[in-house]
Amino acid sequence: MIIFGCWKMERSESMKARSLVYWKSSSKEKKKGATRFDDQEALATFVRSISMRSGQIKQKKLAEEMLKFGNVKVAAEVFTFRQLAAVTNNFNPDLLLGEGGFGRVYKGHIMSTNQAVAVKQLDRNGVQGHREFLSEVLTLSLVNHPNLVNLIGYCADGHQRILVYEYMSMGSLENHLLDLSPDKKPLDWFTRMKIAKGVAQGLEYLHDIAEPPIIYRDFKPSNILLDEEFNPKLSDFGLAKLGPTGDKQHVSTRVMGTYGYCAPEYARTGQLTTRSDVYSFGVVFLEIISGRRVIDNSRPAGEQNLIVWAAPLFKNRKKFTLMADPKLEGKYPVKGLYQALAVAAMCIQDEASSRPLISDVVTALDYLATP
Repeated sequence: MIIFGCWKMERSESMKARSLVYWKSSSKEKKKGATRFDDQEALATFVRSISMRSGQIKQKKLAEEMLKFGNVKVAAEVFTFRQLAAVTNNFNPDLLLGEGGFGRVYKGHIMSTNQAVAVKQLDRNGVQGHREFLSEVLTLSLVNHPNLVNLIGYCADGHQRILVYEYMSMGSLENHLLDLSPDKKPLDWFTRMKIAKGVAQGLEYLHDIAEPPIIYRDFKPSNILLDEEFNPKLSDFGLAKLGPTGDKQHVSTRVMGTYGYCAPEYARTGQLTTRSDVYSFGVVFLEIISGRRVIDNSRPAGEQNLIVWAAPLFKNRKKFTLMADPKLEGKYPVKGLYQALAVAAMCIQDEASSRPLISDVVTALDYLATP
């Protein structure tokens, strides 16, 4: 707990300042889009069309839940499949950026605006893809923050489900941290702290400023995208969930996410809170510090699980340097390493109530990201 003592007093003022900045930014965006969209009618039409086409009961429930909130703006552009085929040169394999269970992501170029984009084509045969498509469009219509990826548009043409995002030129954090190719330089210490601070600010916005609060639920390095200056943005909101409101302490939901990053109480009970995201952040932060994957079966038996491997080292201050990424070659402030490990250790506490608020983490990282 000592690590947070000197930052907690600053939390209230810094939170107020950040809230004001984001509120003003959001207000400007709303004013900008107000003349172009009849928000509720556009949202209702979009939701009903997707729900009817997919025929999924859970999707309809999600749609009804989202329609309760009056500030939702589906201000993204609507593309036809033919338009996006032109944007990606007929989904040319040479433009493939990545592939996963959701489908494929291509680099594209919109001629009319001279804009590079990332085009995510969801798997047409995946039921989950339809539900995540609806969740992602609606969630990104609720938020506006520099550390959250910007949704430019979508396509719901026939059976096609396609999302169009701003293009992030440096790819994902996973590419620069865990899948580093020989021709790439490893991230230096302060770039790592800058990335951690940015994504923590994104989570802080979702938890404390977005209305209603949003639980991200899929925090991992492959979902953290980087621009040319290594500014990070959270992407892939298909698993995002509206947080508890009123007197509710948690949201009960089916356990989803990526193994190793899920909070233990969520994995056991399906009870989701914002502290579940804090746990996932702690795991990724430990990956950022150590350069190790949370699960790596190529390592010796006692080192395959990052959390299990780190547990005894956390208890001995003399062994803290063993947790620093060897690729850093000792180029980091030792005091900064100790403090970063203290933050990570608090975030991955088994008991959710023992973890810090993400706003406290942001305050700590403000300090650690400053050279």
